[in-house]
Amino acid sequence: MPNYKYVAKDYDSRTIIGNIGADNEQAVIAELRSRDLMVVSIVEVKKGAKGFSFRRKRVKSDDLVIFSRQLATMVDAGIPILQALEALQEQASQEYFKSVISTMREDIQLGSSLSTAFSKHPKVFDPLFVNMIKVGETGGVLSTILDRIAGYLEKSAKLKRKVISALTYPAVIVVMAIIITTLLLVKMVPTFAEIYSSFDQELPAMTQVLIDISNFLKAYILFILGALILAGFFLVRWYHTEPGQIAVDTIILKIPIFGPILQKVAISRFSRTLAILLQTGVPILESLDIVGKTSGNKVIEKVVETVKSNVREGESIALPLTRSGVFPPMVTRMIAIGEKSGQLEKMLSKLAEFYEDQVDAAVASLTSIIEPVIIGVLGVIIGFIVIALFMPILNMTKMIGN
Repeated sequence: MPNYKYVAKDYDSRTIIGNIGADNEQAVIAELRSRDLMVVSIVEVKKGAKGFSFRRKRVKSDDLVIFSRQLATMVDAGIPILQALEALQEQASQEYFKSVISTMREDIQLGSSLSTAFSKHPKVFDPLFVNMIKVGETGGVLSTILDRIAGYLEKSAKLKRKVISALTYPAVIVVMAIIITTLLLVKMVPTFAEIYSSFDQELPAMTQVLIDISNFLKAYILFILGALILAGFFLVRWYHTEPGQIAVDTIILKIPIFGPILQKVAISRFSRTLAILLQTGVPILESLDIVGKTSGNKVIEKVVETVKSNVREGESIALPLTRSGVFPPMVTRMIAIGEKSGQLEKMLSKLAEFYEDQVDAAVASLTSIIEPVIIGVLGVIIGFIVIALFMPILNMTKMIGN
């Protein structure tokens, strides 16, 4: 029996989505009408389709920035929302994003608010985006809010790109070094070992150690690769649990060199997100809830949850942040001053700008330092292999000379 996915509305105009098995579409319509539901759409779910779609299910931040900017411009120019979304749908380059915009247009045509239509696509529009749209609708300042969202997304994307570029370069170099070293040990060293075995003499300690390492790798490389793959798989599975996320994110923040950079990124994001939500008029408790969910670090999220509980009980934001030990004293003091002076949004914006500059400086410094360090380490490893391989030949040359 075919399976159909349906979208329907009840008497309160609430959207109901579900699946139903029936012989044909007419039977589905009859069943939904018997439930007093108004049919919006019916789509047959093809068997075997799940898991085999090659359509990209993620929208790039750059596309969201352009979408927000252009929607803000159109709304400010007085173009109706449905016409604006239709124009944005036509020019969207990604098919998945087109389908999302199309679904939003249909929901709005059926009476949904803009924020409700956005909220049905959490993989594209996060709680920050949805709540700000809701505030913009309620306050009649949608174009201004959309412009703020675009600015926030631009700064977040820029910061993310800088961090990724700083981490990608050393990661690629290290991986390439491991691959090259492994190939030398598995392919080249055994060839020399066969040659030296015919000399019938004791090898230098360095050479013997290198040959032993090569023999071990050659014999167990498949087991080592299998163990690494399994360890990676179980680590990913564990990371998707709450204790795993907390443990890994705690370790990440304590990694030398990289940890402080990622901490600065987290503080900058916390400050920027909370500032823009408070400037927009989102209530403090709701703002803290959104900030926690969009922090990108489970440790920060737990701290923000504690802050939210304390604020609900009448405490300030700065005190629980100070007790957490995650936020530096400068951050907590500036937030405390902002709370007392009634300029919290301004202080948070200044903190975000300061830590963004700190990240820029740290990334530039990291890039200039890490390249010579990696080259030095590679030089030591390759140098050891070369010296160990050719030391027996040099010893034989000396013996022959004598």
